Amino acid sequence: MKYYSQFLLDKEKGKEDAKLRYRIKWNDNKNIIAVSLGYRVDIKKWSLETQRCKANTTHGKKKVSASIINKKIQRYEDICRDLFLDFRSEKKEEPSEEEFKERFNLAIDRYYPKRRKQGRANGGNVKNFFQIIDEYQRTESVKRQWSKGTTQKITTLKNHLINFDDELNFSSFTEDRLYDLIFWLQNELNFKNQSALKIISLLKGYLKWATKAGYKVNNAFETFTPKLKNAQKKIIFLTPTELNQLKNFNIPDGKQYLERVRDVFLFQCFTGLRYSDVFNLKKSEVKNQTIEITTLKTVDRLIIELNNHSQSILDKYKNIDLEDDKALPVISNQRMNEYLKELAELAEIDDSVRETYYIGNRRIDTTAPKYALLGTHAGRRTFICNALSLGIPPQVIMKWTGHKDYKAMKPYIDIADETKVNAMERFNNL
Repeated sequence: MKYYSQFLLDKEKGKEDAKLRYRIKWNDNKNIIAVSLGYRVDIKKWSLETQRCKANTTHGKKKVSASIINKKIQRYEDICRDLFLDFRSEKKEEPSEEEFKERFNLAIDRYYPKRRKQGRANGGNVKNFFQIIDEYQRTESVKRQWSKGTTQKITTLKNHLINFDDELNFSSFTEDRLYDLIFWLQNELNFKNQSALKIISLLKGYLKWATKAGYKVNNAFETFTPKLKNAQKKIIFLTPTELNQLKNFNIPDGKQYLERVRDVFLFQCFTGLRYSDVFNLKKSEVKNQTIEITTLKTVDRLIIELNNHSQSILDKYKNIDLEDDKALPVISNQRMNEYLKELAELAEIDDSVRETYYIGNRRIDTTAPKYALLGTHAGRRTFICNALSLGIPPQVIMKWTGHKDYKAMKPYIDIADETKVNAMERFNNL
């Protein structure tokens, strides 16, 4: 029982990519079927000789990696071969197009007759693995009052899983398959180990929810604890010298938009507030030289005393009408991060910072000027590190920052050289 199969690109005029389909012929080319693989392939990145996408390329609007598409190509070839072997072993005549296509579709798990039958009994409402992620996001975001950031993380998780394998189901996640996902994140998306572990953590949260919701989930995820190399993340903050350097920098004409960015960032450096809390800070929450707020991220009720630096910044905008009665002129986080880097570069906050991270077992060391690494969260870190260097007890700092335990403060105690030197000099007074 001979057959011939080939992968073809359905080219369209004026388009650089094309639909990928699998054509199978048998019975002296009297029987022909064509099956779509569900991907668009960039024509220039396709190899006619190997019938595969060229290595290390991405395809379509979703930038699907070649390895994912090639894996599906291989699967279709294997299914086709096995089906013809089955027909031969069953000593059947040449299969009809309808018979072969039905068996092929069942093999690729595209159609689910049992699920369709069950679906009709349940009003036709049968959802697949990825539709259930949407349900998880929709219900839990309301129930647990997720932030926009957390909701977006679930969307990102879904997109990664689709690109990894768009035919996943709840039984897919064996221990080996979970390691496959990590390997794919590391090698196809170039994810750091820490980032890959965050994706696994999000996935485990979803699978745990699905288990409680009554879906039959492979329970391998419950004990899955991969050990990946990780270097301690560098804490980026401004030393007292750099803080004064930024504060006293004379902003050039034509760049006065940086002044408000500096004011907001310095306010973070002298209060320890997160960007989200400064953004939402109202003038009505400033009382008797203190700030009384409920934090957006952790819903903690905090009372933070004002020092001369933070008070003077608030006074500067006290009589200026800002939108929604805001205390400070805070712009979007993305724009503020961009402008903050620009400001710090102008102020020559350019000490080299070396960072180390791992992708798999591969150690990667990078060096960059400090201004390139600054973001709004560096304000909060600056406050904590400089407070520690001033000898303020951690338990007092925690009252201002809302940290729940000493363990959460521990990373900040490993502070930069200048701060350590200043602290060590206190022993000279003994």
